[in-house]
Amino acid sequence: MTTTNSTAGPGTATATEELGSSAQRERRKRILDATIELASQGGFDAVQMREVADRAEVALGTLYRYFPSKIHLLVSALGREFEKAEGALRGREIPGDTPAERVIEVLKLTSRGLQGDPHLTEALTRAFMFADSSVQSEINQVGMLMTSMVTRAMHPGRTEFGDQDVAIAKVIGDVWLSALVGWVTGRSSAADTAQQIEVAVRLLLRD
Repeated sequence: MTTTNSTAGPGTATATEELGSSAQRERRKRILDATIELASQGGFDAVQMREVADRAEVALGTLYRYFPSKIHLLVSALGREFEKAEGALRGREIPGDTPAERVIEVLKLTSRGLQGDPHLTEALTRAFMFADSSVQSEINQVGMLMTSMVTRAMHPGRTEFGDQDVAIAKVIGDVWLSALVGWVTGRSSAADTAQQIEVAVRLLLRD
């Protein structure tokens, strides 16, 4: 899971355009709402660009201008789900006496939220797996949100983090995603996923 800064590719609607007006922000929100609704109903295969455009009440060309492909669309939806999770965590005290305990708690909460909607999680995770370099900007956004959640759990109250903390958070994010892929593809149970994450976090954040 990469978190390096990147500019959007030539086919992607720019951040300036997306944030240029309330109408554009609302249009983008409707598109992502429609995407998540379809994914929740039928997973990856249920998300079809024309159906998304119809539900969001935008022209198909407008949809492609914001999201050049289904993968761009679903990875962006994953980023929004992480934004919601991070926002919820910012407003609460994370239980745990050590960085490892707090990080495990955050990842368990995030995993439970995703596992509660298996069709949506399957769609978002498969999109992340299929993403190539053209989706780098969206992938980076997801990585940065995950890193932010982990580092804030490691050091509550801090707003700046050292290179080592960030590096550890990136590795934890990669392990978490790998475990989630195992659950989505049926190679591991939800309990197995939680155990894999806990072992990795405790090894990386030895108390």
